[in-house]
Amino acid sequence: MSDIAGKGCEQLIPFSDRKSLQEIERSIITTYRKDIWSKFIKAIKEFQLIEDGDKIAVAISGGKDSLLMAKLFQELKRHGRDNFQLEFVAMDPGYHDSIKQLLVDNCQHLDIPVHIFDSGIFRIVDNVAKDYPCYMCAKMRRGALYRKAQELGCNKLALGHHFNDVIETTMLNLLYTGNFSTMLPKLKSSNFEGLELIRPLYHIEEEAIIDFTDHSGIWPLNCACMVAAKKIGTKRYEVKALIKELKTKFESVDKSIFRAAQNVNMEAILGWQKDGKNYSYLEEYD
Repeated sequence: MSDIAGKGCEQLIPFSDRKSLQEIERSIITTYRKDIWSKFIKAIKEFQLIEDGDKIAVAISGGKDSLLMAKLFQELKRHGRDNFQLEFVAMDPGYHDSIKQLLVDNCQHLDIPVHIFDSGIFRIVDNVAKDYPCYMCAKMRRGALYRKAQELGCNKLALGHHFNDVIETTMLNLLYTGNFSTMLPKLKSSNFEGLELIRPLYHIEEEAIIDFTDHSGIWPLNCACMVAAKKIGTKRYEVKALIKELKTKFESVDKSIFRAAQNVNMEAILGWQKDGKNYSYLEEYD
């Protein structure tokens, strides 16, 4: 089942095929306990993503990843830790009415009490981004979400980036920018004091998210961006295809890419960056 975008999509959605809320919630900790629930809990514990008293803004794009993330947080409060608060926020960057209604319908069915706010980002990006709208859009979206989180008194913003996003980012940086860096499971905002970004789907593979979404009968949004639709495919799609091809020859290549960022041998690299400064291995050679 694919993500949905575009005019008239409401006519394509067989809502009768959707599982009930109770079935969807139960499947998270039963059917998908190994591939989704356990990996969600692993990321939270391993990277200390939640602390006592946290107020977390859960960003809902309407896509498969963020809808699942919202339900995982709700299940955690219900069956595990209840030492934090949640605010579910969805930014409307300029969706067509039918797309926005799909977002609303999905959140209502999944019992996600979401705050939807307007930003007009699609219009702005169309005017200024030229050939590379996705980078500009992502940057503006994050800024808008940070501001909303701050407005709601949150100290953390949760985004739905998953395992495949992490390794694709690593490869993008390696192949196109000539540096080795990855997508971190949490980081402090440099522009919004007191706010921290967290990625609780860090260990969950996209294939499991797709399977959960199909099993649930939910039709999520993709980015629904008519700006990007005018452009040629992005480098991220090319890297996704490259990793898929590599897996036909090296079965666990995705796991190796992921682990590489955890096993950097500082005695066998030419240089590194820290706090905005460049360092060479020659400085410590003697």
